[in-house]
Amino acid sequence: MADTPADPVLRAESSSQRATFLELFLDLVFVFALTRVSQRLVEDFTTDQRILLSEAGQTLVLFLALWLIWASTAWVTSTLEPEAFAVQGVVVVTVVCSMVVAVTLPQGFGEGGLIFVAGYLAVQFVRVGFFLIATRGRVVGDPAAPRRVLFWAGLTAVPWLIGGMAGESLLRGVLWSVAVGVDYLGFTLGWPTPRLGRSEYGAQPFAGEHLAERYQQFLLIGLGELILVTGVAFSSGGGAFEPGRTGALGLALLTTVLLWRIYFYRAGHVLPAAIIKSRDPTRLGLAATYTHLTMIAGIVLTGVGYELSITHPFGHIAPAWLIAILGGPALFLVGRAGFEFLVFGRISRSRVIGLVLLAAAVPVVRRLPLVAVAGTTAGVLLGVALSDLRRSHGKALEAPAPPI
Repeated sequence: MADTPADPVLRAESSSQRATFLELFLDLVFVFALTRVSQRLVEDFTTDQRILLSEAGQTLVLFLALWLIWASTAWVTSTLEPEAFAVQGVVVVTVVCSMVVAVTLPQGFGEGGLIFVAGYLAVQFVRVGFFLIATRGRVVGDPAAPRRVLFWAGLTAVPWLIGGMAGESLLRGVLWSVAVGVDYLGFTLGWPTPRLGRSEYGAQPFAGEHLAERYQQFLLIGLGELILVTGVAFSSGGGAFEPGRTGALGLALLTTVLLWRIYFYRAGHVLPAAIIKSRDPTRLGLAATYTHLTMIAGIVLTGVGYELSITHPFGHIAPAWLIAILGGPALFLVGRAGFEFLVFGRISRSRVIGLVLLAAAVPVVRRLPLVAVAGTTAGVLLGVALSDLRRSHGKALEAPAPPI
């Protein structure tokens, strides 16, 4: 890494690996943003079940756009000096634009479509423009990087804008799905651009410990959102400690603790060391983006399942609700298994067994009350966590062995 005043925007070796207060401030916006995703999903599961797939697909597109904003910002602050004025300005712009995206997300496929797009595209264009102005165009390290990002942003701005102006939600969904898919492709490949090449992640200064900490922090944000959503669901019913509602709330808290335990034991805890030890740290860090995306999606879906369980503890189960109550933890375990492979080069049997049990529970629990289904989910996660505890008892802690 550069460590000279001539490259004030690049990370120096002496730079702190810890997240800055400004980055943590950005995370507060995403706590709120995730609650808006949950709000949309609850509406998706409680409206006409015949259009659930379409509605949930729309929410997924909005969630993917939201995650890409956070992930790309985490990469910026992991490759550049987060205390530099230009980089701090990029984060501030992201805070403002992300708030616009968050408040319009529930109506992203309704009247708020164009405003949502404006906030999302502003992240792409305004923060790159601010960075170029703040550095007076003297971009160090990879001078063509901002132009590559702008090229890809301009490429996807067309379907984003046309979709925002489209009055028909199906057309909007198709255009925005293509747009967000291309955005992810550009991010993954380093924004390859004619005559400008592409950004070589491995050739840039890179703070692996910082990026690992940001992933850990966002995972905690997801768990915090789960607590927030279930707490609000319980208190909105008057806060009365009725047996069913109280039981569902207790199971939600237990599940939150179990998800935390399963994540941080042991891969989540040693992720910084795994990135440092990796033969290709930037590739591992990029792969971890997608495993964490899967786990966060699972946590959000789990929160929706528990909100339904708290609101209707003994109510009739709509078959689609099982997608949230059982599918959320299953999605988390899928992401956690992939994450474990990145860190240790193997997958624990407990993750696979947990997935099998959740799938096998679907035909069994369909006639049970929601609180009982939630209890089944918590029981499976408890088994996974206990398996981890038993495997580690009396043994030396496993060191990371990334296959990348």
